[in-house]
Amino acid sequence: MTAQNAATASAGPKIAVLVGGVGGARFLQGLKALLPDDAEISAIVNVGDDVWMHGLRICPDLDTCMYTLGGGIDPERGWGHANETWNAKEELAAYGAKPDWFGLGDRDIATHLIRSEMLRAGYPLSAVTEALSNRWQPGVRLIPATDDRCETHVVISDPDNPGERRAIHFQEWWVRYRAAVETHSFASIGAETATPAPNVTEIIAEADAVLLAPSNPVVSIGAILSVPGIRGALRTTKAKVIGLSPVIDGKPLRGMADECLSVIGVETSAEAVGRHYGARSATGILDGWLVHSTDTADVPGVEVRGVPLLMTDPDATAEMARAALELAGVKP
Repeated sequence: MTAQNAATASAGPKIAVLVGGVGGARFLQGLKALLPDDAEISAIVNVGDDVWMHGLRICPDLDTCMYTLGGGIDPERGWGHANETWNAKEELAAYGAKPDWFGLGDRDIATHLIRSEMLRAGYPLSAVTEALSNRWQPGVRLIPATDDRCETHVVISDPDNPGERRAIHFQEWWVRYRAAVETHSFASIGAETATPAPNVTEIIAEADAVLLAPSNPVVSIGAILSVPGIRGALRTTKAKVIGLSPVIDGKPLRGMADECLSVIGVETSAEAVGRHYGARSATGILDGWLVHSTDTADVPGVEVRGVPLLMTDPDATAEMARAALELAGVKP
């Protein structure tokens, strides 16, 4: 029985987690270490970063989760394969292939080749992800938020044409420009016609707890919420929805969440992010909000607790997960 199929036969607690990027992957690692083997952990993963590059479909957040949980992640970078080599990248550069700002590692390319081949054969991304997971055995059910195209694009002031604006893919904004260009807004291209991947809304509805990992609230969690039906599922589930702040003492845990929050007019603070998500008792999605022990937050209608939120190692991360589950009323 595969790790993905084994989850459906579990008798332990059912935990749904919305995740994106390195922070989300590391949180899943701690949650997995905390829970018994018969627990069912379903990770609903951001696909807003996904992009076609050199004819390959790249899914950074799905791959980061898969490699991290499967023991193949580069521990220093926090993304990509361990023991990676870059021969293909060098050859592409020698040919003058564009874009030249995105690096594809040789080992990573194998994953993208299999995914792209399966997608072109007609398999949906959720089925492709399950097949790839058979190799890595992550022990967590990894599910893309949607099988449809739902990519994050960014409206910027065009560096090459002063006074004009243009939209670029999130990867170009993030990797090429490092968010250091005048930015006006984010858009989820394809969201208006996208639907949740199979079983996503059912998983949220039947969960014993729903957790929002400490991932970027704009381009990770926010991108997941842009898929029609997912926000509604969070608002109607019987489970409590608990979020973990990705901001500590006014700074993001990692990445450039502060740049993203600035674009949408939200202060970089645990309180402001909690208020951005809002209370489920009003029009938001949260029942509980965990902030770092040195932070305070007043989020109307939401139970706030302060606990250590630094993911310094798997044990510390497991304790974060324990605090989230306890706030949700679930015994680990």
